[in-house]
Amino acid sequence: MITQKEIAEVVKKYGKEITVGTLGGHSALDVCRGAKDEGLRTAVVCQKGREKTYSKYYKRIVDKVIVVDKFADIAKEDVQEKLRKLNTVFVHSRYFWVYCNFGEIENKFLVPIFGTRQLVRKEERDEEKNQYFLLEAAGIKTPKRFVYPKDIDRLALVKAAEASRGYERAFFFAANEAEYREKGKGLTKKGTITEEGLKKARIEEFVTGAPVNFNFFYSPLTGETELLGTDIRRQTNIDGMLRLTAPEQNEILKHDKVKYIETGHVAVTVKESLLEKAYEAAEAFVKATQKHYPPGIIGPFALQGAISAGPPKEELVVFDASMRIPGSPGTRYTPYMNYLYGKDVSAGRRIAMEIKKAIKENKLGKIVT
Repeated sequence: MITQKEIAEVVKKYGKEITVGTLGGHSALDVCRGAKDEGLRTAVVCQKGREKTYSKYYKRIVDKVIVVDKFADIAKEDVQEKLRKLNTVFVHSRYFWVYCNFGEIENKFLVPIFGTRQLVRKEERDEEKNQYFLLEAAGIKTPKRFVYPKDIDRLALVKAAEASRGYERAFFFAANEAEYREKGKGLTKKGTITEEGLKKARIEEFVTGAPVNFNFFYSPLTGETELLGTDIRRQTNIDGMLRLTAPEQNEILKHDKVKYIETGHVAVTVKESLLEKAYEAAEAFVKATQKHYPPGIIGPFALQGAISAGPPKEELVVFDASMRIPGSPGTRYTPYMNYLYGKDVSAGRRIAMEIKKAIKENKLGKIVT
């Protein structure tokens, strides 16, 4: 793992003119618009054939486009050198870690990353002391987990990595071990998942509730946790299915299966009486990351779950945690950051604000790893 000392040496050579960099996808436009709003330069590393979004359609907010043959080439020394010459602080995203090699980024990518370099790996469900360990350490309510199929004693949701896209998940329900075996075998036979993916699948109690992603920002400079906004996912093909009548759904299901592939997000709000619970969970999660993976969370993270109906009262149940910028630029249109700052503040802009503050206070090393 690249050390803080090594990153400090890189930062020491940077001038005051910092460039905010990111990979061309996921939340890059959010990052770039936020940086430009705060008067910072921007750079986007794009894969050949996928650069026009940044070099043509939204070039107003992108100062520098670096085109590589494939995203993983960002770890090559010549690309790193270009980023360092631009005084780049790199904003990592899920996209970054999906398309690039964990080991390369952790051990060879000698460019300051806004956030904690080692934490995004902990989103992986087969990692030791991963996101679920951290949620438990924080005392956050999560669905009951069944370690072995034989333990299933109620309706459970099985989450297995897709065979073709390991970063996406396939889901199926099972109320007992027999159903788990039967449905798992069927999906394996169809090639939707692999036997290895099924073995590594997470099996958890199915919780009914209104879904919501709480997107937060932790500032190491102030020690405060802020709510960036709340959203829900748009997924294909389930969202298309839900627009149809029940008879039409039944007809389609004779020929197709429901899928939950993420295509975007929709901004939502939550009752004010639930905000305190969400903040308490977020603050506990930050402390858990600081204890187990110092320096812990830096910048944006999310607790993704649902509000269950109770009884005795509504409760936040968290299914997953993400430890980097959300791919949900629409959260700026929820009211929570406006309550704090008197203006809409996106995740990208909040990152840029933190970088500017760190530069002003000569504390850039405190927010990068």
